[in-house]
Amino acid sequence: MSIVVTGATGALGRLVVEELLKRVVPGEIVAVARDRARAAGLAARGVEVRIADYRRPESLQGVFGAGDRALLISGNEAGARLDQHRAVIDAAREAGVALLAYTSVLGGPSATFSLAEEHLATEQALLASGVPYCLLRNGWYHENYTGALAGALRTGAVVGSAGGGRVATAARRDYAEAAAAVLAGGGQENTVYELSGDTAWTMAEYAAEVSRQTGREIPYRDLPQERYVALMTEAGVPALGARMVAEADAGIARGELAATPGELSRLIGRPTTPIAEAITEALKELPA
Repeated sequence: MSIVVTGATGALGRLVVEELLKRVVPGEIVAVARDRARAAGLAARGVEVRIADYRRPESLQGVFGAGDRALLISGNEAGARLDQHRAVIDAAREAGVALLAYTSVLGGPSATFSLAEEHLATEQALLASGVPYCLLRNGWYHENYTGALAGALRTGAVVGSAGGGRVATAARRDYAEAAAAVLAGGGQENTVYELSGDTAWTMAEYAAEVSRQTGREIPYRDLPQERYVALMTEAGVPALGARMVAEADAGIARGELAATPGELSRLIGRPTTPIAEAITEALKELPA
């Protein structure tokens, strides 16, 4: 039996493998990646690397084995992900995996923004497959926001269209630690976790914390959805991605990403990383 992590060289997948290495011996871990060179560091640490691509279903044959516990990390090609996820689910079913965990979206069916649609369809496909499942319904990452800090400091404002809605973010590493705990632990068959940070905050509160830590006045500017889409596309964000981000902000305004059930902190056995700490770390990474 192996623990198989798909998308293992991505931002989340690499962290999941790192957390698994704290729990099991390297030889029990299989890292699935598209590029062997990018996975070389994992292979050097004793992790088995298998090459496969969500976009090529035939490449998934042999990735999983009977009794494996596996993680399907959602793809990043909006609009094409459902077929890719189905290919992974089919390969896992044919192999007879013992558990297939999937990184879905906080709230599941209650999430009405377009970014959630492929996640919900994947959940339905996984449940219909008969494969023992664990739905890891992840909320938003701190990094969704701290990754844009350089731009906010350059323009002098945090922008969005979330209004006064709250969002319960956590660090990507928090979610990775939760996934590793599920994969390395026993049981978990046919379970659902609603995973989010311990505290929900507004964009105005986020901007105030950025202001406090930088000593600059960085306000939050709430934009109409269409203006926010236009601003992102002008900055080079693909049109579909920009619209999905803006629609997710509308979901935040409706309260769809504000839940704080505490399941993430219980899974990882500690409080989730505060947004203020994430801002501090992100600021350290910026050029002086």
